[in-house]
Amino acid sequence: MARALILMADSLGIGAAPDAHLFGDTGANTFAHLLAAYHGETGQKLALPNLAKLGLIEACQRASGTVCQTAPAPEPIAAFGYAKELSTGKDTPSGHWEMAGVPVLFDWGYFPKTVPCFADDFINELVKRTNIPGILGNCHASGTTILEQLGEEHIRTGKPICYTSSDSVFQIAAHEAHFGLEKLYEMCEVARELLDEMNIGRVIARPFLGESADEFARTGNRRDYAVLPPAPTVLDKLKQAGGQVISIGKISDIYAHQGITEKHKASGLINLLDKTAEVFSHAASNSLVFTNLVDFDEKFGHRRNAVGYAEALAQFDAYLPRLLNLLGEDDLLIITADHGCDPTWPGTDHTREYVPVLAYRKNMSPIDLGERNSFADIGQTLAQWFDLPAMEYGESFAQSLNKAI
Repeated sequence: MARALILMADSLGIGAAPDAHLFGDTGANTFAHLLAAYHGETGQKLALPNLAKLGLIEACQRASGTVCQTAPAPEPIAAFGYAKELSTGKDTPSGHWEMAGVPVLFDWGYFPKTVPCFADDFINELVKRTNIPGILGNCHASGTTILEQLGEEHIRTGKPICYTSSDSVFQIAAHEAHFGLEKLYEMCEVARELLDEMNIGRVIARPFLGESADEFARTGNRRDYAVLPPAPTVLDKLKQAGGQVISIGKISDIYAHQGITEKHKASGLINLLDKTAEVFSHAASNSLVFTNLVDFDEKFGHRRNAVGYAEALAQFDAYLPRLLNLLGEDDLLIITADHGCDPTWPGTDHTREYVPVLAYRKNMSPIDLGERNSFADIGQTLAQWFDLPAMEYGESFAQSLNKAI
């Protein structure tokens, strides 16, 4: 029976979506702009031969009409296209859930761009129930910048750092040693309960280490507390049918641990890829291995480090042959993204973009999948791939993949 591997290249947008103007993102293009930045700084064009073979460059150029500044690349050997988002936001849960066949067609709750931005009643109850001396932050902020600004005061006072972004999210940063990791998790659980009625999508624990502003660094013990998807995803359907759904990285957290049969944590791009290779090499038939490569978004997109993003993509590209070699005749590889995070764009937030839809089977002929009307086309394709009941949203391209062999 079939297997599938999804590599979610977190934030790898490939051009402004048709409704980008509604989000202030007209002209954003994560992939094309990081390539241009790399070329401008190094004088060299980035070489991505394996991603090019899977159709990433063609997908970006067709999505945006932009010529990508890469080294000479081979012609695609896979199915390639670009998808726009039906969901109302450009956040992580919306992108992931829609990709699994369940678009978010309601509006999330958001915090105002004021200081303070959190309601007194909520903060007072959070402080009371968690027995903390108060909070720091209470604003919209970059996660790395706020550590530099408030990390030392946090250690001195014992007050956790609470902040948000343009996404529907409440984030709590606290020192693993001075505050305590379990105490941070417990605080996030209380916050999750309190924020349910406000329809806030995620509460995120952001643990860090270091003793001074110039050395604070987040650890790999991040934990996301998400609300449940509004309907069963293709992950749920595969699990219910007796299949295996194996989460690598933060996938399980994003789906609120629903529809997951096995989960593995890892920190850092190569460690995530190593764990993916290890798990997929032993995965049984009727298994879906689903990996989120968070570094692209967290370490480079949000930090507006275009050259670092490009170099990380080159590492990913160099690793891909190892994963391709693990594919059997009945296996499917999909590479996609959940939103953009253009490192050259103003601010530090996600950007509303098309995402790549790259699909590969051994010995297939290339296919131009064109523009896909929803990320849910991936979920519908997986439903057909695993012979599951059809999803409510999305148009499958599984038959095209089968005809290409």
